[in-house]
Amino acid sequence: MNKKDLQEIQKKLLEEKSNLEAELSKIAKKNPRNKEDYQAEFEEIGHDESDSSQEVAKYGLNLTLEKTLEKSLHDVGKALDRIKKSGYGICKYCHQEIDVKRLKARPTSSACISCKTKLKTL
Repeated sequence: MNKKDLQEIQKKLLEEKSNLEAELSKIAKKNPRNKEDYQAEFEEIGHDESDSSQEVAKYGLNLTLEKTLEKSLHDVGKALDRIKKSGYGICKYCHQEIDVKRLKARPTSSACISCKTKLKTL
């Protein structure tokens, strides 16, 4: 992979990291003991029974969204770490170079298409 492609992908990953952190901050707070972990907030809407059911439903949705966003943020962080350690773009299974088109389409990829296809069929 050439330096220009790598810089383009790194920029895309940093933008994605920023977007994910912004979205997470809308529904969750960072865990004070673990800065990479977020905790969905329970929003109090009111005090009657219907408000309570809305609060629980909204919290459940936020909790699911938080876990999804947090996993994506974790994947982005791992990809950025691989860039720093010069291991980015190498398949973690066969140790061959991952096609640049795949990395541009899905910058968090850690496996080549061939290995990913084999894993899905198992």
